[in-house]
Amino acid sequence: MIAGVVKETFPGERRVALIPAGVTTLKKMNVDVHVESGAGEAAGFTDAAFKDVGATIVASRKEVLSAADILLQVRGLGANPSEGKADLASVKKDQIQIGFNEPLTAKDEISSLAKSGVSAFAMELVPRITRAQSMDALSSMANLAGYKAVLLAADYLPKLFPMMMTAAGTLVPAKVFILGAGVAGLQAIATARRLGAVVTAYDVRPAVKEQVESLGARFAEMELESDTAEDKGGYAKEMGEEFYRKQREFMTGILAETDVVITTAAIPGKKAPILVTEDMVKAMPPRSVIVDLAAERGGNCELTEADKVLDKYGVTIVGTTNLPSSVAYHASQAYSKNLTNLMGLLVKESELVIDMEDEIIADSLITRGGDVVNARVKEALGL
Repeated sequence: MIAGVVKETFPGERRVALIPAGVTTLKKMNVDVHVESGAGEAAGFTDAAFKDVGATIVASRKEVLSAADILLQVRGLGANPSEGKADLASVKKDQIQIGFNEPLTAKDEISSLAKSGVSAFAMELVPRITRAQSMDALSSMANLAGYKAVLLAADYLPKLFPMMMTAAGTLVPAKVFILGAGVAGLQAIATARRLGAVVTAYDVRPAVKEQVESLGARFAEMELESDTAEDKGGYAKEMGEEFYRKQREFMTGILAETDVVITTAAIPGKKAPILVTEDMVKAMPPRSVIVDLAAERGGNCELTEADKVLDKYGVTIVGTTNLPSSVAYHASQAYSKNLTNLMGLLVKESELVIDMEDEIIADSLITRGGDVVNARVKEALGL
């Protein structure tokens, strides 16, 4: 059995799907690993490092794609629609492909994957259950994004985060507001607190208040809260416009006294909700900073533009996307572990087994036998 690892072709993507330590894990499952030459270099993993643990380095991308029984990627076709098309001609029928695939929005790409005959798994759909925590790549990457977002904000803000008592007087700490207390938001809270900022956080899910306060932040409570703001997977649900209107009114007063805002609200398969309006930006202090982690999905700030840093009304708005790629070494390390843990469910006694009785397998498999087989994906894409 051969697992193939190719160099990521999405513009700016530096991560690699499998690191040398992951090769060692797969070899114990009697899985050989073929790696396209240079696949790990941008993340800090050389061909020599892969070769040292028994991987076969292959110069030809097409050879890796056509030989692999299992293809491991960071971005499958759905998450790499422009460059990923070129790989379709080289894959083989019944090949297993695992990676991020934007399964709830990439209709044409998911349909093309199905037609190619591959069995494609979407890492975005790994269920949030206890048994699957070690395979939850969305959480792994969100954790890193939350950390890096704070560092970006600290870099753009013309203030220090911590309070400092100096001979020249006391420097007051920066005030940081985190919108959304999921995995990325909680890591942002922890990182901002470690840097010494005064942190306030808000989430539509009242249940996260205890987690926010355990990290040393204040939880901003709105009078109108919703007990139905969380879906069964633990993600925030899309709410009605009336709710968002009242929420924006509530937050305007907070933002007027905030140095840094980090927004993290994303809803799977949906455009990101607008939480910070143009008027709210106008009310913020001069030279304050917004880092919008939802920029790739349209942004939580009305003025965000993906992959741009803007100056609007004296406020710096950072719309940098794919933050995990900026810490590619550790992002690859975490993602590789997620993949090898999932592989442990697929490889049984040196054989490939797709056990549809397993909730993790059933929920994350999107195409098989020429069809889209995931009910949630079919509904979302109107198939």
